[in-house]
Amino acid sequence: MTDKTILRALRGEVLPTPPVWMMRQAGRYLPEYRATRAQAGDFLSLCYNPELAAEVTLQPIRRYGFDAAILFADILLLPQALGMDLWFETGEGPRLSTVTTPAELGALRGPGDVHDRLAPIYETVRILRGALPRDTTLIGFAGAPWTVATYMIAGRGTRDQGPAHALKAADRATFAGIIDLLTEATIEYLSAQVEAGAEVVKLFDSWAGSLKGQDFEDFAVAPAARIIAALKSRHPGLPVIAFPREAGAGYIGFARKTGADCVAIDNSVSASWAAAQVQVEGCVQGNLDPRHMVTGGQALIDATRDVVRAFANGPHIFNLGHGITPDADPANVALMIETIRNG
Repeated sequence: MTDKTILRALRGEVLPTPPVWMMRQAGRYLPEYRATRAQAGDFLSLCYNPELAAEVTLQPIRRYGFDAAILFADILLLPQALGMDLWFETGEGPRLSTVTTPAELGALRGPGDVHDRLAPIYETVRILRGALPRDTTLIGFAGAPWTVATYMIAGRGTRDQGPAHALKAADRATFAGIIDLLTEATIEYLSAQVEAGAEVVKLFDSWAGSLKGQDFEDFAVAPAARIIAALKSRHPGLPVIAFPREAGAGYIGFARKTGADCVAIDNSVSASWAAAQVQVEGCVQGNLDPRHMVTGGQALIDATRDVVRAFANGPHIFNLGHGITPDADPANVALMIETIRNG
């Protein structure tokens, strides 16, 4: 449907009220999510259970009427499909086997060999296309190669992505090989999501901000451009949102360099700056500080209005500057949406 508000904004339309969705909108801040996750048993079991994954994707749509649903999955399912071990430590987050040598890289599966493992994710997408309201856009996603590589190299999330930077400096050929494999595998993964029914895809580069200078061009911009060009070749007209988080000045020109239809902006830059520097090139998404979802009140209302006003003269999708946190109050989400839609 071409009249869905998210799709209209992604085509460059300036809408009187911005469409809204929220990163991690299916998450632990919602009691219904916590109940379904308990039913699944653990996080990975939830990701790989199409019925339950679809259920948690739908929960925030039922509760809030967001303009988009984003597939419930995890960026580390792709390296698992490539042959890496993946598990989650309670209270500590994901853990992976590591790849830091040419031999370990060579032992991974090829880009086209991921689909058997990821088949449940595609089934979740198919369920959602049949279950979502007709005016709700379905967004698929993947992690960008640099961000996923940081976990593969370190075996876990790290504050400064130090192990990935160290490998990049010590053995650039192996590091580049990891990026190349992830780039091609991400094309396959996102293409299969589109074939299953995703209408938009988003590329999350959560650690893009730690890439500086030419490294940002080589390992954030270039892989995104390859992925987007390949997806648009296979699926003409497919809209793509790119999120190079904390890119700062790197946001400027990112859409032009990569072919992205929309650049998602984090809250380390102001909405007024992003409107002047980034929105001039097309649609932007963002960028309310997620902390307002915890604290609420008049400050939430004022900050929401400020974001809406700052981006009012160009195509805009309202979102947070990063994912909603588990300690957020569900009532504050409702207040945010009420403020966006009713002023």
